[in-house]
Amino acid sequence: MVSNMENLNPQVTRYIAKELQSLCTAPMEGIAVLMDEKDLTQVEAVIDGPADTPYAGGFFRVKLSIGKDFPGSPPRGYFLTKIFHPNVSSKGEICVNTLKKDWKSDLGLKHVLLTIKCLLIVPNPESALNEEAGKLLLERYDDYCARAKLYTEIHARTDPRKPKGGPQGAATGEEGSGSSSKPSSVQAASSIPSSGSAAAGTGAAQKSKKDKSLKDKKKTLKRL
Repeated sequence: MVSNMENLNPQVTRYIAKELQSLCTAPMEGIAVLMDEKDLTQVEAVIDGPADTPYAGGFFRVKLSIGKDFPGSPPRGYFLTKIFHPNVSSKGEICVNTLKKDWKSDLGLKHVLLTIKCLLIVPNPESALNEEAGKLLLERYDDYCARAKLYTEIHARTDPRKPKGGPQGAATGEEGSGSSSKPSSVQAASSIPSSGSAAAGTGAAQKSKKDKSLKDKKKTLKRL
């Protein structure tokens, strides 16, 4: 996506940078801003799925695309994480009055992010972009919740703030020193299966089971 940085008024650029810095140093509950100083016109954040909703336990990445007329005109909002929600289209576009007729130039990005989080708690089926979700919400709420939970399980369980692949454990570093320096008693002991090996095997089995469960859920989603 093309950056609008060069089209922004320097005063507006400073305003955006200051607000983003404030949101990073004093984050809102359940909302983490992912700041990219190279392009302040594409603001991304991760919203934790609110408790007691079909989105609980999920991590939803959203983007605010800021145009050259900001703050005179609102940013455009998108969900980058797939979600089943009346006010979010299949392409991720967000429909909320704050980003349309109710926009005011003094609202700021914090207000927009809070509004999107509130949308996860209280959807508005009257202005649905996803008509199926809106209809289910009004007529068959349990079915709506089940579908929304399924999307959350499949698409929103990975926290984008966490790096893929954890750091190497201390054991790896120790092996790097070479086995020849180990006393023979230690070498003999190392050939005996440890509880750690058993735990690793159990972990692999659990991961395989989890992967199978996820595949089953995806098959279920395709049939809906």
